[in-house]
This record gives sequence, C-alpha cells and structure tokens, in this order.
Amino acid sequence: MAAEKRRSKVGSAFKMHGLLLRAEANKYLTEALQSVNELELEDVIENIIDAVEKQPLSSNMIERATVEAAVQECSQSLDETIEHIFNIIGAFDVPRYVYNSERKKFLPLSMTTHPAPNLFGTARDKAELFRERYTILQQRTHRHELFTPSAIGAHPDDSRSKFQLKTIETLLGNTAKVGEVIVLGMITQLKEGKFFLEDPTGVVQLDLSKAQFHSGLYTESCFVLAEGWYEDQVFHVNAFGFPPTEPSATTRAYYGNINFFGGPSSTSVKASAKLKQLEDENEDAMFVFVSDVWLDQVEVLEKLHTMFSGYSSVPPTCFFFCGNFSSAPYGKNQIQSLKDSLKALADIICEYPSIHKRYVSKCYIMVKLCLLCEKVNRIVVLVTFKYFINYYGSAMIV
Repeated sequence: MAAEKRRSKVGSAFKMHGLLLRAEANKYLTEALQSVNELELEDVIENIIDAVEKQPLSSNMIERATVEAAVQECSQSLDETIEHIFNIIGAFDVPRYVYNSERKKFLPLSMTTHPAPNLFGTARDKAELFRERYTILQQRTHRHELFTPSAIGAHPDDSRSKFQLKTIETLLGNTAKVGEVIVLGMITQLKEGKFFLEDPTGVVQLDLSKAQFHSGLYTESCFVLAEGWYEDQVFHVNAFGFPPTEPSATTRAYYGNINFFGGPSSTSVKASAKLKQLEDENEDAMFVFVSDVWLDQVEVLEKLHTMFSGYSSVPPTCFFFCGNFSSAPYGKNQIQSLKDSLKALADIICEYPSIHKRYVSKCYIMVKLCLLCEKVNRIVVLVTFKYFINYYGSAMIV
C-alpha cells in the first residue's frame, strides 16, 4: 500500500472516533505501520486508537507523544509473555472502570471526576453506586436485539417486534394516559407499603395489583424492566422482568480486550492465543478447594492425610485451604496455637514428596487467614481476603 494511501487510512480511522491527528503524529504513525500487513492494518489501527482513548486526553487533537505511547503499549501487548499463567489479584487491586455515556465506553477511574474508592463511603457514594449500576444495565439493554431500532427499509413486522425503553422523566411529563411502555428502573419503597420505580431522571409510584412476575427473585433496590401503562402519576405494571443478559463475546465485540479483572496483563487474558494454547494442552488441570480446615482438630488432620495420599500419584494444579483455621474464636490465646497448627500442616505436606516438591513456595493458598505467617521452605501462606484468580484465559472469584 502506498504511503499516501496508508496515511489517509490512518487519518480517516481516527476521524471515525472523533479524533484528529496532528501532521507529525500522522507521519509518525504511518511510518510505524509500514511493516504491517495490509490485511492486518485495520485491526492494528483500531488497537492503537483504543490505546489512545485510554489516555487522559484534554482535547480531540492528538499529539505525537500520545501516539508514541499508544504504539508502545500495543507493541508490549503483542510481545506478551507466558511467565504468569496463574495470578492472584486482591479485591482492592481490581481496576475500577466507569461507563461514559457520551463516549460509549468504559474509562479508567483516573480519567474521570469520580473520587477514589473509600472503605468508609458517604451517602453520595451509595447513590453513585446505584447510578453506575443503572448506566451499565441501560447500555447493555439498548444493545439487545429486542431494543435495537430496525434497519431502514426493514419489513414492518420486524419493527412491531421491537421495543423502546422510556425514562421515568418521559412518563412524568405526560398529562394524558400513556400505554404499552417499558421502563428500566430500581424498585424502592419510599413510603411504607407503597413501591416506586426510580431511575436517574425521576421516581414514579407503582401499581402492582395486576403485575405478573417472570421467574426470579425480586427485592427492593433491584433493577427491573417494567411493562405497563401510565396515568395520573401512577405506573400500572402489567409485567416485571429482569434486564437481559449478554454473552461475553458480544461485550468484547463492543469494548475490545479491556482487562476488567486486573493483573500483570494490559489486555484481557481471554484474548491471549498463547494462554489459550496452554489451556488446551492442560485439559487435566485441576484445583482442589477445601473449606473449614480446622487445623486444631485431630479428625481434620487425619482427613488431610487421606486427601494428600489420594492425590500424591496425580497432584492437582493447586490446593486452596479456606478458613477458619481454628475451631476456637480468634484471640490472644489462639495465636500460638494457630502457628503450631500451620506448622503441623507443613509437616503433613512434607510426608508426601510428590506433592511437596511440586508445590514448594508457590501453590498452596490459604484463604481468610487473619494471622501473618512467615515464608518457609515447606509452605507459603498468603494472607488475603476476597480475590480474583486468573488461570490461563479463565477467571474465578474466591
């Protein structure tokens, strides 16, 4: 492809996203993409644009320094390594993203005006929690086939099978009866015995006398799709349902390879071809979870012996021991007892060489342990609370 044509294609791609490249930035990017195959050029440009939009932009005019940083980030993601196939991510280390309705994408918290997360939030933080949840559900519902507008020239029957979401503000602005509407909102009980539907635009009282509920558990503060008619400041509900779910592949098609879980990878591990290959090559990989491991009980220690004996011939990928690790409540008298119990566990593990040699210093994970213990050459105790686990291209929450 000629350089001029490539330069034009780069500039047009950025304009499609509402961005303008300065001449020097366009020149740099055109030169950087010279070695890219024509068939892959479009995907590479889109990845660079995604990396540009992740940066804190002061305007839609893109400087060369911004493009250089985006190219470097994309180069690092392409040159991924497979050193970390197993990662533990603390609940407080998971990256925070906020959906931006104007740009129609998720932005890192650092690129928004939202305050940093705080364990001791205010009343405003609670309201913001529900507002963000509503926004996420709304954008997902709008993408569902039942709520997407029919294409121009489509058959009239296709238009009849489509629905349109209304806001509560739209209902409150009508003095006449409004029939057959669907509203996404949160169920609240602002007055005792009277339920209301609330969204960021307003709140309306509900009449549930004739409402039919689809399968599911409906509680206060849950978000629902309510179908019915509105008259005299009351929304008469005919049917209640939950917002539709969306497959992961559909979400990725809209938002690319954003890493929502965190960890060492800058992109979603689900999109890693190398990790997918490793996962396919290790179909027999297995995690063993054991809960209520009361190490001060003789019966529990005997059962651990039995378990390790059974797995000694074919050790699993990892053992997860979940607490509490003492049958007695934590206190000053239990500290030494707990230390002794953990040492007893290490002694048991050392009796099974096939398991001990495979997992030394890396593959025993203790969950909900309130006592910080030192690393020894027999077992590593990880002090943590809830966390995400990335293993190859999969994610779990513990």
